[in-house]
Amino acid sequence: MVLHSRIEGEGKPLLILHGFFGMSDNWKTLATQFALEGFQVHALDLRNHGKSFHSEEFSYEIMVEDVKQYCDYHNLKEVSIIGHSMGGKVAMLLATRYPELVSKLIVADIGPKYYAPHHQTILAALNAVDFSKKPSRGAVEEMVSTYIKNLGTRQFLLKSLYWASPEQLAFRFNLKVFNEKIEAIGTALPIDCVFNKEVLFLRGDKSDYILDSDFETIYHHFPKAKIETIKNAGHWLHAENPKDFYSYVVEFIK
Repeated sequence: MVLHSRIEGEGKPLLILHGFFGMSDNWKTLATQFALEGFQVHALDLRNHGKSFHSEEFSYEIMVEDVKQYCDYHNLKEVSIIGHSMGGKVAMLLATRYPELVSKLIVADIGPKYYAPHHQTILAALNAVDFSKKPSRGAVEEMVSTYIKNLGTRQFLLKSLYWASPEQLAFRFNLKVFNEKIEAIGTALPIDCVFNKEVLFLRGDKSDYILDSDFETIYHHFPKAKIETIKNAGHWLHAENPKDFYSYVVEFIK
């Protein structure tokens, strides 16, 4: 099975890999802008997300093979890749496993280190939704809002809400597997993984995902890494400051 994607534009291939609970739709606006810069943009839905297939298997190793299979299927060579959060971990591992495939790597607000599970509140909110009662969109949002006060986070999660049938809402992502495999999301990049080409790490100045103390680990895996900080942005830096994010990315890959 090949991953679902949104393809836009003509030119050098640019892959976009979303974060945990996300999907390609989160990148619509930026994808269009990158396409106008002369790239063929492939915004992917990773397995168990968006419109891609659901599977009991969920690990970075298996997601890397999904992306490699996607590139083979579409005959993509020497791709640039943007990976945000979980997608950044996939992109990092892909680049170290298949360095000939990746020409430029952009990692958005995630490091190669281990991250302890920290999505408990989000999972509690999503698990609280009882779809057997056929709730409306408003009712689902109300249930989720009792756990998640931040409007932006709620809107991000509820983008994956869709009508599975005329009377039945559901989440596009595979919540069952996320509950079972939550530890997999924090996995560190294996210590022996090294990528010797240029890499751009972007971090939000209001985010704690990449600390100054993480630089040594980043340079161990990516000796030619460049690390930049985007102002007025947290973990969702591409949504919170898309203008600066776009500028950094285009300057780097062009």
